[in-house]
Amino acid sequence: MKSGKSNALIKTVLTALFASLCCVATMVIQIPTPTGGFLNLGDAVVVVSAFFLGPVYGAAAAGLGSALADIFAGYAQYAPATFIIKALMALCVWLVLHIFRKISDKKPNLFFLFTALGAVLAEVIMVLGYLVFEALILGYGAGAFASVLGNSVQGAAGIIAGTLLTELLRRTKIKEKFLK
Repeated sequence: MKSGKSNALIKTVLTALFASLCCVATMVIQIPTPTGGFLNLGDAVVVVSAFFLGPVYGAAAAGLGSALADIFAGYAQYAPATFIIKALMALCVWLVLHIFRKISDKKPNLFFLFTALGAVLAEVIMVLGYLVFEALILGYGAGAFASVLGNSVQGAAGIIAGTLLTELLRRTKIKEKFLK
């Protein structure tokens, strides 16, 4: 059995790992879209972080990794909003999984559905969060609505990839090997 200090160290190291994965998945793994934009897999790591690390460490990994991607990509003005939005997304996914944990423990096949539900709600937070940030903080006003479609498509990719990756990790029981 791991001691409290040892478990905290493992969670801290895993948080750094997931933050790095989130940053890389956002910046490096880019899939072109017909609209001329790109999809990235950063939101998939946000979903997985919530499942694997829980509310505090998962939110920290999601927020930090995504904000660092903004900074490294030259969009530093978005980094504070991204940190908050992505951390809230991870919290949302964790909360849904936590609320439905007793049901999914009895019926493991429903875990996939609950993960997808958490991911959908998280992506709504993302779309609305950036809409409010761009409209009010960046001063784009109604022009901020132009980003809703692209963010929604990005969100759909995050829902699909994040739900599938989380289910894969759940089935392999790798989380139990690292965290007790």
